[in-house]
Amino acid sequence: MIRDAQDSVCQAIEAADGGGKFKEDVWSRPGGGGGISRVLQDGAVWEKAGVNVSVVYGMMPPEAYRAAKAAATDQKPGPIPFFAAGISSVLHPKNPFAPTLHFNYRYFETDAPKDAPGAPRQWWFGGGTDLTPAYIFEEDVKHFHSVQKSACDKFDRTFYPRFKKWCDDYFYIKHRGERRGLGGIFFDDLNDYDQEMLLSFATECANSVVPAYIPIIEKRKDTPFTDQHKAWQQLRRGRYVEFNLVYDRGTTFGLKTGGRIESILVSLPLTARWEYDHKPQEGSEEWKLLDCLHQPKGVALISFSGSCLWNIVPECSIQLPFCFLEIFSPSFPAIES
Repeated sequence: MIRDAQDSVCQAIEAADGGGKFKEDVWSRPGGGGGISRVLQDGAVWEKAGVNVSVVYGMMPPEAYRAAKAAATDQKPGPIPFFAAGISSVLHPKNPFAPTLHFNYRYFETDAPKDAPGAPRQWWFGGGTDLTPAYIFEEDVKHFHSVQKSACDKFDRTFYPRFKKWCDDYFYIKHRGERRGLGGIFFDDLNDYDQEMLLSFATECANSVVPAYIPIIEKRKDTPFTDQHKAWQQLRRGRYVEFNLVYDRGTTFGLKTGGRIESILVSLPLTARWEYDHKPQEGSEEWKLLDCLHQPKGVALISFSGSCLWNIVPECSIQLPFCFLEIFSPSFPAIES
């Protein structure tokens, strides 16, 4: 599954770029396993696009196990055998009006420690897909989330609202008090369904990446922009770096298990920017994004069908109705489906 997903995403990325080609590195991990890293850099459309697959195994220390598990209370006293297979990607376009995308889907299992004979083997699936724009286009956000919902609904209609909220909560930059982006889906430690069903679900989610994202890129990649737009994109890229290096559990796990550094840090953009005490002008498009990520707003919902009452960006006036009209704060008009 992960090799097929890597091939299909890379083909779509190259086609959208119109000339750029991925560089491929096949690597081995000293502790066991290896992977294939593909990076397209300085293309016509992509500043940096990385699509990695890995199958690794060996022994991991307790701090790596803590990073691998969503449940903070789930601890192990010493090194534990593990196996992990997954695909991970971050796509950074050049155009400030084209959003960054991240997706990751993985399978993980651990054997019982040798000093605990008879203990059950643990396994779980994790992953998600999320969108991080520098500028908000409501139709893009609606399209992206509708594809995520469609993928989830094929398996369990509770998945989308559950995993959408998990995504909102996970991609939160605590020291900034703001979310990294406009969400998507995220799940971890998922093992309360049949294993084959969850593999099919992860495969469906991975297969939804191209239809969810590439139409947005095709629409935005040639939009004219100014130096001001580019500077704002670079500031938002700085936030992306902060989250990935400070909070992201995948980065922590890779570093704690002796992973390949170039592959672990491929998620970072080529360029980013930090300005002292930067504050966008109130009412500007930049302010609208930051306001959406940072400040909670009250939202009134009017349901036509009495169902589907969930929010896409719960701290923001932007909503994605699938069967209802919503009344927003004045920042944005309502979207009607």
